[in-house]
Amino acid sequence: MSASSALSGSRILAMMIKEFIQLKRDRMTFAMILAIPVMQLVLFGYAINTDPKELPTLVTAADNGPHVRAVVTALASSRFFALKPGLASESEAAAALIDGSAAYVVSFPPGFERDLARGLRPQILVEADATDPSASANALGALSEIIDAALAKSLKGPLAGNAPEASPVDLVIHRRFNPEGITAYNIVPGLLGTILTMTTILMTALALTRERERGTLENLMATPATPLEIMLGKIVPYIGIGTLQVAIILVCARLLFAVPMQGSLALLVGVTFLFIGASVTLGYTFSTIARTQMQAMQMTFFWFLPSILLSGFMFPFRGMPDWAQVIGAVLPLTHYIRSVRGIMLKGSGAADLAGEVWPLAAFWLAVATIALLRYRRTLD
Repeated sequence: MSASSALSGSRILAMMIKEFIQLKRDRMTFAMILAIPVMQLVLFGYAINTDPKELPTLVTAADNGPHVRAVVTALASSRFFALKPGLASESEAAAALIDGSAAYVVSFPPGFERDLARGLRPQILVEADATDPSASANALGALSEIIDAALAKSLKGPLAGNAPEASPVDLVIHRRFNPEGITAYNIVPGLLGTILTMTTILMTALALTRERERGTLENLMATPATPLEIMLGKIVPYIGIGTLQVAIILVCARLLFAVPMQGSLALLVGVTFLFIGASVTLGYTFSTIARTQMQAMQMTFFWFLPSILLSGFMFPFRGMPDWAQVIGAVLPLTHYIRSVRGIMLKGSGAADLAGEVWPLAAFWLAVATIALLRYRRTLD
């Protein structure tokens, strides 16, 4: 082996120093190296909770006697259920399950007190929003024990003989929108939004940075095209690509997993268009900030990580602390996943999704404004 081919510690050291100097110059990459591990630790350590508590619950009662009130008080005192004040009508309860404002509805039938006093084991119907089976499993598992304990305290004196060894009531649990608890019904709508987030933002984030690295950005600026025209010309092709991805995923979801489509396909297309538009415009905004394609990819990953963790796709949204829910509510993926689950599994209409659609539109308008301002600054 010749002397020139032998390993040289000094040459290796020189290359290491050169690499550190380049890394120091690329401040965004250095910041990402430090920020991503910290963000992962914070999100997984503080924000992620697979056992949600204080889930919004409505009560409907045709018979509002002392034993009904004992059960309602026990549910309100438990850590799983957050009862809304007052009694709801059946129509209000059904609407609340569809629009997502309630996770459970507990219903007491007429004659509940009379049948309980006679030892006839009256029914208590519990309807649960099962579009996310993991979010409701623990609460439903604890429900029977909470009710039995409450009735054991209230069935005293002459009614003590009506408290059998088995439960004094017949607890009927109805898992709405996904009665069999099929995981694919929950995963596929979330996967649709996740794939679109990853691909559309990344593809568009490389749009201007690619022009900059190839040296064609100056030629683009010299054209008569306005910043809005350039932005539209850059993002519209990727909106088309995103639409094609949606069509492929929906067909596969139907053929492979038999995921139902309870609502309007036209409404799903409209919501998807909003989400894709917001995503590609966000990617374009990243491309006006990043100086290289590597930086654009890093910014995309930095956005994608909290999106997938805080949107309710992988972990129950209501299980997160309040500060994490506030961050999650800003992310367009959160509202898109809720919309897709609502349309496909619940048959939600436009009125039911109004609370999810306007944040998507507002986010799109905000990032489009930032993108135009950033591009004008680039021109200057």
